[in-house]
Amino acid sequence: MNTFVIALRATLVTLILTGVVYPLVVTGLAQVVFPHQANGSIVTDDKGREVGSELIGQAFADAAYVRSRPSNSGYDATNSGGTNLGTTSKKLRDGQPDDPATKDTDESFTGARQLAAAFRADNGLADGVEIPADAVSRSASGLDPHVSPDNARLQAGRIAKARGVTVERVEAVIAAYSEGRELGFLGEPRVNVLAVNLALDRQFGRPAQLARSATMAP
Repeated sequence: MNTFVIALRATLVTLILTGVVYPLVVTGLAQVVFPHQANGSIVTDDKGREVGSELIGQAFADAAYVRSRPSNSGYDATNSGGTNLGTTSKKLRDGQPDDPATKDTDESFTGARQLAAAFRADNGLADGVEIPADAVSRSASGLDPHVSPDNARLQAGRIAKARGVTVERVEAVIAAYSEGRELGFLGEPRVNVLAVNLALDRQFGRPAQLARSATMAP
């Protein structure tokens, strides 16, 4: 009986310490020291509306924006994940179309070659222009919020044309929002897609506003 009481007491104390006290302390400290990160690194626009997170990528279809890297899940945060295909995979390189003999659409896969061709066509690039790897490859999570500075700069011409400004002005915004390696040697230079797109809107106006201005112009 004494052994049972001791075990029960130890269980209750451990439960309170690890299940109540510790989470409350850690959560409280996080809210005080790192409130932005603790609450999901949420980003708001100039009107205070929540438009996304610094940590989770999203798709941008409008030509006036920097577009994110390919996603294996369509940027669905509830279904994240990579392709698990190795760099020598023929499917990763050449893709795989649907088999007309079956109704299984899961067989369809866009390969790096098709993605590179689409990227060049979308941004008005010549066939010989070298494409950054992140423009034709999916991240391990499928939710990467960043692209490389080279990727973003290659999109500057399309963005400038859609916004009616010079390429140099778009490149200046991209450069201002380009981040270097952490501590000078960790990771790779990068551009947060959501942050730079919000900056483009602040600098040049939202695409809908640009369209209205063009319509009203004499």
